[in-house]
Amino acid sequence: MSHQNPYEKLGVSEDASFEEIQDTRDRLVEQHDGDSQRLEMIEAAYDAVLMDRLRMRQEGKIKVPERIRFPERREQVAPELTPVPKKQSPAWLQKIVDQPSTLDVVIPGVWYLGLSANSLFYRAAGDQVLQLMLVLGVGVSIYFLNRKESRFGRAALLTLIGLIVGLIIGGLIASPLIQQLQLTDFTANQFATVVTFVLLWLICSFLK
Repeated sequence: MSHQNPYEKLGVSEDASFEEIQDTRDRLVEQHDGDSQRLEMIEAAYDAVLMDRLRMRQEGKIKVPERIRFPERREQVAPELTPVPKKQSPAWLQKIVDQPSTLDVVIPGVWYLGLSANSLFYRAAGDQVLQLMLVLGVGVSIYFLNRKESRFGRAALLTLIGLIVGLIIGGLIASPLIQQLQLTDFTANQFATVVTFVLLWLICSFLK
């Protein structure tokens, strides 16, 4: 068999594709596993075929793909990228904080803006008018909170907390603010009412 060229020794034709040459070599290696003499002949024929193909490539006759020129790279697989988990808010925070749409923020905002304007600029805005505005503001907050998850008790409780906190904070900052800005046309109760409306708007828009 010494007169055979490397293509014949490998058992492929001279116009065989690189894939056919590679597959034939792998099959023969697997078939003659343990026969060192036979394996040596297969590897020598395979190397000779590659050298012949490289020579032909240098002459511009063929193009040798990298999987044949560098067979050790064939088994390399790009490592899978492990997706980075997104940071999530704590479970307790997700239960109370809402992700409102634009309308869920704007519509209550329009209500409380109107109530605030009436509380500040209605010249006859005595304590009775302010109380009426607060009652309407409480109703607006309960309505929009209850509409989200139909939990009236929770909506009423959050609104009551917002009402109390808003009136306390508003009462504490109203007088100093009026004196500093010299807004003598407005009373402390009016400012406290507006602060309460702002807090109620935040509650019914961003809580659930």
